Amino acid sequence: MSLLVGSIELGIIYALLVLGIYISFRILDVPDLTADGSFTFGMAVMAMSVTAGHPYLGVFISLGAGALAGLVTALLQTQMKIQPILAGILTMTGLYSINLMVMKGTSNVALLDTPTLFSAFSQVISHEVTRKVLYSALIVLVVIILLDIFFKTNFGLCIRAIGDNEKMARASSMNVNMYKITAFMISNALIGLSGGLIACDQGFADMNSGVGMLVVGLAAVIIGEAVVRKRGVFFGLVSCLVGSIAYRIILAIAIKSDFFPAYAMKLISAVVVVLALALPAWQNYRANQKLRKGDPHAGIE
Repeated sequence: MSLLVGSIELGIIYALLVLGIYISFRILDVPDLTADGSFTFGMAVMAMSVTAGHPYLGVFISLGAGALAGLVTALLQTQMKIQPILAGILTMTGLYSINLMVMKGTSNVALLDTPTLFSAFSQVISHEVTRKVLYSALIVLVVIILLDIFFKTNFGLCIRAIGDNEKMARASSMNVNMYKITAFMISNALIGLSGGLIACDQGFADMNSGVGMLVVGLAAVIIGEAVVRKRGVFFGLVSCLVGSIAYRIILAIAIKSDFFPAYAMKLISAVVVVLALALPAWQNYRANQKLRKGDPHAGIE
């Protein structure tokens, strides 16, 4: 039970990261490799804010830090015409030094015995894990509702239209660059907030915590879409939460099994990601096999 609750807790917090990746990869349809850097950036500014005695302010600062990272990547793409993948790599590389500067030259900042965002109302909800799950779930649900409302507005529909067909959007006299910049800022703001909450949850901020976050988030997106079959923005956002929790549960079960040693966590994580990325191809293969057998209800997914 403790394993399950812990996985759900982490899955909910990492859902913000998955939501950010979903916006860039699925809605905007542009590869953004900034995630690893903006995640650590949000973690770093949250840690410094908490140690300064401002845990609630740290939420907004981590959001702003992530949005700033997304802004840089978007400007590199839209104004300097740098390829999206290279722009993300450049921003991520530059953020490594910036994160060290924020953390005052140290690679690790401890938050032990320091009040964090999750310390509020500790007298009302004494159980720490329960308190973290409730707080994180509330934040994620609010974000999902706000994103669903936003992407149904005219501004949000324009972003979705650019993701569907950028050339048609430009032909319709849309300010494509402005919409892209906004989408990248929202995406990385959520990733930065996820990093900040993870710092509060684990009690420290580390420079290497953001390594591999992009791949993990993308795997969670794919797992969530496999579980939540319905399409649409709302179900897409919900699938991010479902996929994030499912990924963490799968990873925790694999690590706790007797078949793998504790130091094999990275290998297990890589295998889970590969299986998740291969899932769509496997589903299409099954659908094609049913079509060949003459199943009238089969179709390519």
